[in-house]
Amino acid sequence: MSGDDLAGPPPAPAGPLEPWPNTVRWQPISGDLIWVELIRLGVLLAVVLLGLAVGWAATGHWLLGAALGVAVLLAAWRAITIVRAVHAWGYAERENDLLVRHGLLVRRLSIVPYSRMQFVDVTAGPLERAFDLATVQLHTAAAASDARVPGLRPAEASRLRDRLTALGEDRAEGL
Repeated sequence: MSGDDLAGPPPAPAGPLEPWPNTVRWQPISGDLIWVELIRLGVLLAVVLLGLAVGWAATGHWLLGAALGVAVLLAAWRAITIVRAVHAWGYAERENDLLVRHGLLVRRLSIVPYSRMQFVDVTAGPLERAFDLATVQLHTAAAASDARVPGLRPAEASRLRDRLTALGEDRAEGL
C-alpha cells in the first residue's frame, strides 16, 4: 500500500449550493426565530382546530374528526421542520455581494451584488419585536432576486442595513 491509498478518496467537489466553502464565513440567524415561527404555527393550528371542532360538533361527520387528527399531525411535522429550517438560514458578506442561503427540501442560495441593490428594508412585526428580532429585506431591479435575512437582532439588522446601503451607493451601476 502506498501513502496515497491511506489518504482516502479525494474530497467531493462543492455542489452548486455551496460555492466557495473554504472562503465564505456564514453568519447564522437567531434561534429565537424558532419561537416566533412556533407561536405563529400555534395560532394557526388553534384557529383550524377550533373551526374543525365546531364543524364536527355541529354535524357529527366523521370526516371532520379525522381532519382534526390530520391537522395535529401536520402541525407536529411543521414544528420539526421549523427548527431545521431556521438552522438552515445563513448569510455571508463578501467584497462585492451578499450571499443568503436557506431551505431544507429545496435549498436556495441567493447572490445579491451590492451594485444591483435599489433599497434595503428592515421590518419587525409585533411577534418579532417581542423576541427582539428584525428582518432585513434587499430589493433589486429584478423582483425574483430579492433576498431577505430574518431573525436578526435589531443592532445587527441596523448594521447590515447601513453596510449594504453604503456598499450599494458606492458600487451603484447606471440604469
